Amino acid sequence: MTDAERSNGEVVISVRGLTKIFKDFWGRPKARAVDRVDFDVHRGEVFGLLGPNGSGKSTTVKLLLGLLYPTKGHIEVFGHSPRHVPTKERIGYLPEESYLYRYLNSKETLNFFGNLFELSKSDRVKRSEQLLEMVGLSQNQLRAVGEYSKGMQRRIGLAQALINDPDLIILDEPTSGLDPIGCREIKDLILALARRGKTVILSSHLLSDVEDVCDRVVIYYGGRIQAMGALKDLLAKPDSIQITTPALPRPTMERVLEMIRQDVAQDRVRVETPTQNLESYFLEVVEKARQAATETSGAMSGAHVAAYLRGEAEGRPAADRVLERLTAPRPAPIAPEPAPAPRKPSVDAERLEALTKASAPAAEPGQEAPAPESPAELAKANEKLASLLGKPK
Repeated sequence: MTDAERSNGEVVISVRGLTKIFKDFWGRPKARAVDRVDFDVHRGEVFGLLGPNGSGKSTTVKLLLGLLYPTKGHIEVFGHSPRHVPTKERIGYLPEESYLYRYLNSKETLNFFGNLFELSKSDRVKRSEQLLEMVGLSQNQLRAVGEYSKGMQRRIGLAQALINDPDLIILDEPTSGLDPIGCREIKDLILALARRGKTVILSSHLLSDVEDVCDRVVIYYGGRIQAMGALKDLLAKPDSIQITTPALPRPTMERVLEMIRQDVAQDRVRVETPTQNLESYFLEVVEKARQAATETSGAMSGAHVAAYLRGEAEGRPAADRVLERLTAPRPAPIAPEPAPAPRKPSVDAERLEALTKASAPAAEPGQEAPAPESPAELAKANEKLASLLGKPK
């Protein structure tokens, strides 16, 4: 988001003189968690709250949500108090710890949160399917949430934060417990939401995550803002320049260095081979492994951003779906299973059949074998069968 867009954009959150003091049982000040904080957040902006543990980030988030009341100062969210109920309907929140009902499965969990926002049954079903696919849990949707790993619980927690298609999304440590693939997907999702005009508040102490997605940040320490501004301005080093070129022949390199050393001290010139970051390399390795095969019982790589979050009424455009059908590899025909060979009777079965025939009374031609007509005849037939089997009478 550019400075011009921000200056002309809608102010979603306005904070002035925000102070929160926690007190003990006797009303004495115990901790000044937030101390005279001022900032604005604009529509379509990804705004980061940075700071070490205990610096006031989570307290600020709870004040923005109306879960805590400020000791001093003023907060407006969409022009209203954070305690304004219709305003809360426009907010999605992922807390630092995922508070979920452990005996519900993921579909039931999303259905429960969808009911809280009074979504219709069809919307709940459609959004739940899209969200579970997006966060990579479509193959684990019938498992109880209490059986999920922490990373999988963060994924379903993110899905519930988006079930109401919120205009403001507040994420408190969203990548905690996630593997590098999940972290990359969360960051891609945040960027996609911002492109659609959503406003995202990201509270984190993982600086690499914030650096990849945030437009502006505030840095807390001791409850106060120590620095605030656009990342490109805060991280710029105006006293140095980096030049990246393809690999050059050695004579060319020598000439370039000689020209630079005429104006710059030799000890300030460094020549290094650029490297990719570890995240990029890790994702490349895992992608190759995924293409080579295999199923997993854990969380999978997520799919596209859910259609309703992209603002599409009926999923992805028809052209995309047709293209997928045309380019998808055809499944190999399944050969019919050979008919089972007739089972050869065992030796015991053959012997029993012969003995049974031997013990049966002979039948006249054209007539069925007569059945024993009295208990005496049945007993006599059993005695004969027992003697043939070699058993005592």
